Amino acid sequence: MNKLIATLIAGLMATAAYAQTSDVAKAQADANKDVAKAEQKELKADAKADKKANKAIAKADKVHEEQQAKVAVEQAKANEKVAKADPEDKAKAAAKGDKAVAKAEEKAEKKTVKADAKAIKETVDATADKALAANKTAAVKAKADAEVKEAAAKQH
Repeated sequence: MNKLIATLIAGLMATAAYAQTSDVAKAQADANKDVAKAEQKELKADAKADKKANKAIAKADKVHEEQQAKVAVEQAKANEKVAKADPEDKAKAAAKGDKAVAKAEEKAEKKTVKADAKAIKETVDATADKALAANKTAAVKAKADAEVKEAAAKQH
């Protein structure tokens, strides 16, 4: 919204600076239209990029929770087996349980790291998409300003 206001103010300044002939006024109106359209496209691109990144982050968070739950289940199973084991077999059951929990933790960490990496990639891609959209808008503004100046120069 700030960009739109800044564009409108810049448009008004440019309009005041040049003699208001029909060609200059038409060029200014066309420029304002083009800039507004470019800014609208930029806002859509920003929203789409943010949505994509937020979705990946939410998915990574979900993977974190699921993996922690799996580790907790494995820990509970191990504890239950130790509790049920005969006194002479408790140490063996505890070692076996610890091994199963360690394996579950390793698997959980692997999935968590992959989910985080994907979320980071999506966030970086979203940032790049937003930068490209801003660049396009800046190019449209520069072109529009040049067209207005050209129309004004033809009048003098």
